[in-house]
Amino acid sequence: MSLMSKLLMSTVAATVALSANAQPDNKLLLKYVKKAVVKNPEVKVKGVTVLESKTDERLPGWTILLTTMDLEYQKKEIHAPETMFVKDGLVTGHLVDLKTGNDYRDNIKPSVPQSYYNDDHLLFGNKDAEHKILIFSDPQCPFCQELVPEIFNTAKENPTKIAVYYYHLPLLRIHPVSDVLTRVMHVAQHEGKMDIVEKIYSLKINPRETDMTKILSAVKTQTGYSVTAAQVNAKEVKEAMKADEIAAGKMMVSGTPTIYIDGKWDKMRNGHKNLIK
Repeated sequence: MSLMSKLLMSTVAATVALSANAQPDNKLLLKYVKKAVVKNPEVKVKGVTVLESKTDERLPGWTILLTTMDLEYQKKEIHAPETMFVKDGLVTGHLVDLKTGNDYRDNIKPSVPQSYYNDDHLLFGNKDAEHKILIFSDPQCPFCQELVPEIFNTAKENPTKIAVYYYHLPLLRIHPVSDVLTRVMHVAQHEGKMDIVEKIYSLKINPRETDMTKILSAVKTQTGYSVTAAQVNAKEVKEAMKADEIAAGKMMVSGTPTIYIDGKWDKMRNGHKNLIK
């Protein structure tokens, strides 16, 4: 069971009456989260932020609230995503199709804000390209290593068709080495060395390595890129990593690679292939 599961322990049957309208106020949402979503008494619920309110033609009458819960656990701030379905004064975190077993919370993501498509995150392709692909990724994630370089190449070969916007989401519990690697990638990108960002995806290294000297040495040996600990540890680099983490939270991203094409979640992760037909 993941840490987040232990913190929240939400259930399919958790429903509470809210109000007659489809948009309950924040106090009622907070009450719902405290009563039905966060079951761990050690976790303090500080607030709930509605990121987006939307509807879905598959769920007539339901309003879908995509939210972030602001929590505190062992003196650490945690911003956890939570999907809520609201209808006729009721709210639940799960809506399951009995015929298919499909839980709609697993198929709904926020829309990408226009502000996410900025020059700092543009990796490949032209910013006025016909299509925009936004990626949250960890270079040590096996699925990312298989798929993300392919998307990079597609954008490089079709720069007027596809622009790739890249956000770092290192999965540190699984790949501690990605803490340093993603910062190396950030420094390289802002030096205009996009090829280094791509080469990091084929780097051979122990995913649990945390010794910065060893990591930077491996990067230099395998990619030819020399970067100092001071550059990687710079305040602005760490702030950029934190900003990417916050951006992932607002998009309710929990795994990698998470990919959006023209603002919509590409659940099957193969939509880029249809852009160049």
